[in-house]
Amino acid sequence: MPSAVHAQGLTPSQVPGGGVIANVRVEGSQRIDPGTVLSYLNVRAGDAFDPLALDRSLKTLFATGLFADVAIRREGNTLVVRVVENPIINRIAFEGNKRTDDETLQREVQLRPRVVYTRTKVQNDVQRILDVYRRSGRFAATVEPKVIQLDQNRVDLAFEINEGERTEIRRISFVGNKRFSDRSLREEISTKESAWYRFLSSDDTYDPDRLTFDRELLRRYYLRNGYADFRVLSAVAELAPDKQAFYITFTVDEGERYKFGKVDIQATLKGLDPAVLEADLNEIQEGDWYDASLIDRIIEAMTERLGNLGYAFVDIQPQLNRDREGRTVDLTLVVREGPRVYVEEINIKGNLRTLDKVIRREMRLVEGDAYNTSRIRRSQQRIRDLNFFNDVRLTTTEGTSPDKTKIDVTVDERSTGELSFGFGVSTRDALIGDIRIRERNLLGRGQDLSLGFTLSARRQEFDVRFTEPYFLDKNIAAGFDLFRLTTDYQDESSYDLRRDGFSLRAGYQITEHFRHTVRYTLSTTEIRNVDDNASFFIRDQEGKSTSSVVGNEFTYDRRDSRIDPRDGYMLSYRNDVAGLGGDTAYVRNSVSGSYYYPLSDVWTFSTRGEVGNITSYGGKDIEIADRYFLGGANLRGFEYGGVGPRDVRTSDSLGAENYYSGTVEVLFPLGFPKEMGVRGGLFTDFGSAWDVSASGPGISDVNSIRASVGFSFLWESPMGPLRLDFAQAVVKEDFDETEFFRFSFGTRF
Repeated sequence: MPSAVHAQGLTPSQVPGGGVIANVRVEGSQRIDPGTVLSYLNVRAGDAFDPLALDRSLKTLFATGLFADVAIRREGNTLVVRVVENPIINRIAFEGNKRTDDETLQREVQLRPRVVYTRTKVQNDVQRILDVYRRSGRFAATVEPKVIQLDQNRVDLAFEINEGERTEIRRISFVGNKRFSDRSLREEISTKESAWYRFLSSDDTYDPDRLTFDRELLRRYYLRNGYADFRVLSAVAELAPDKQAFYITFTVDEGERYKFGKVDIQATLKGLDPAVLEADLNEIQEGDWYDASLIDRIIEAMTERLGNLGYAFVDIQPQLNRDREGRTVDLTLVVREGPRVYVEEINIKGNLRTLDKVIRREMRLVEGDAYNTSRIRRSQQRIRDLNFFNDVRLTTTEGTSPDKTKIDVTVDERSTGELSFGFGVSTRDALIGDIRIRERNLLGRGQDLSLGFTLSARRQEFDVRFTEPYFLDKNIAAGFDLFRLTTDYQDESSYDLRRDGFSLRAGYQITEHFRHTVRYTLSTTEIRNVDDNASFFIRDQEGKSTSSVVGNEFTYDRRDSRIDPRDGYMLSYRNDVAGLGGDTAYVRNSVSGSYYYPLSDVWTFSTRGEVGNITSYGGKDIEIADRYFLGGANLRGFEYGGVGPRDVRTSDSLGAENYYSGTVEVLFPLGFPKEMGVRGGLFTDFGSAWDVSASGPGISDVNSIRASVGFSFLWESPMGPLRLDFAQAVVKEDFDETEFFRFSFGTRF
């Protein structure tokens, strides 16, 4: 703080005492009214010359931040207060910042144009700018404030920034780990060592909050694997002397590994038979390795089951009894009535573009409902399944009274516009390109609009799809499709197909997991450019026809995620009836299902199957465009239409009226870092297609099973998902058409 001195070099405490202040004169004030200066003094005219009061006045004037210097002196019986005003900031500029834009820095600093300049405020803003760069991993950044003097006691303030290089995490080490290697533990934490392939990620930059979260991730990992006494003793980040890298060291105490001992339930809820909950305990067997995450899942399942039975307020607490000599943990789940808590408010945060109602309608709770943990968890999953957000967090805070709680829904929005490209290669076809432009959250209303183009030498398709997920603010997803499809089937069946039309659809939830969808489709189909050497059965169908189809579909979905399922199952039944107008008359039915089972945290087993049948009525034949063609995506190792009835004289595929297909697949890591999203898969596909209305010599139509085995390479690349499928047909007929390789890639903007 600058010193204030008397004209003869005396400080206020040295101002001679005695006498009365006859007058107070302010000197040096320009913008600030002298009356304002007088208002901060602890003395007035008529007061005695008191050195202690003058000292307090001096400190008060400096504390205002308005003055660069203050001096107090005595001239006879006049008290003279001379001030040097701090300048006013005219403009603030940032120089040298390339990685962080001006707008971001302006939001961080406290100084603004037309605000009083003080050194303390400048130094505080320097620290805030440094914090911005440290949060992005640039601990070597430096900031130098420069002041440019202007007239009328104004200054321009410039922050000269040297951003420096990113301070990478050079090494992550673990001390005290005997059961798991350093490499295994590095896979479990969110902080990563710097590597070339992490150029689009910030996980390899030091973040104290992330390090705290890593301690929790390590604890969960060990508790999942039986180490009930595990502790993280310390997590230390050391900055290298050159400030270019961090060295992080976790010190852990693993403790002993435990197994489950006796498992029991103690239920005190009125009218509840504990046997109702015993089925949920079947996942735990005495002698299995202790797993804290399994206990959490069982508690969640029990809470949901009790909620469905009408017990809205339930508290389930696990009681653990360790036998350190036998290394077992006895588990007792105590089920009792929990506190009666109601939802007071639901607050939506972080949605800059998405409307509040789009998020609220996915909540399984509303204001006034009884608080329910399982419904909170389900709400979070439903919001995540919208795929509008990078992150979704539901937290609770205290309400205005003990029996009320507030729910905060915090989301981090992501880009919902997509530009997807698909490519396919087979032994007979050239490269096929698919382009789709899609906006899944149109105008922030949750509406889905897409335009698709498929372009190749053999296929041209254009379609427009629109879906309003909550039509008329009801739980009804309504939409329409417009389409035009031109496909060259010359290689498969010696004809070209042209189909134009539209469809209307609406779907609604019967229960939380059970959904019903109805649709109506009107289309015209033309079989044209039939080759002169085509099968007689195809030449006989040349020309145009109109189809009027009413369909509906029932879906029961218990998968843990619609985007990347790892656990659960889904069942679907679809029925279409054609003949309410038009030239075609048939009934088509299909049933499909899929099942996912996590073999471990990173291995997933899945199986999928589908069976379908189409039957004509009214004396009309099934047209080739309405039959089933098996092969390609639904039976890898075989070309599209490569399996099914075929005219062996012309090698034309005729389509089938019955079919089934199935897949058994295991997905697993390939040894790449987990965050790269690289997985491999081993699969076997099987199926058959048979029966065709046409009959006669030269038609091969058998219902024998076909099968293939193969390997998949999947990569969630920064530009979008990539998939390579290599499949070899191992069970086939001589007249089947096969392929070995399929490739697909997508990107998002």
